[in-house]
Amino acid sequence: MTMAVTQVRLPEGLIKEIDKLVDSGIYTNKSDVVRDALRRLILEQQVGTIKNTGDSVKEIRKIRNKLSKGKISLKEINSLIN
Repeated sequence: MTMAVTQVRLPEGLIKEIDKLVDSGIYTNKSDVVRDALRRLILEQQVGTIKNTGDSVKEIRKIRNKLSKGKISLKEINSLIN
């Protein structure tokens, strides 16, 4: 998977928390922490918009799978849940 590089400035407190997660072995590196946090944020924002068809868990898994594979636009996310 090809990834783009984005530079982000973070407060020292957040960097320390990210370092703790990496040092504990939960994540391999800082980039993994940030990617996971962004995936979770996008998923959290989208969960409220998923229609309750009885297959909500299936829909959420489908979205998470797509998000973990790389490039996806907000339009594509919305198309998955509508």
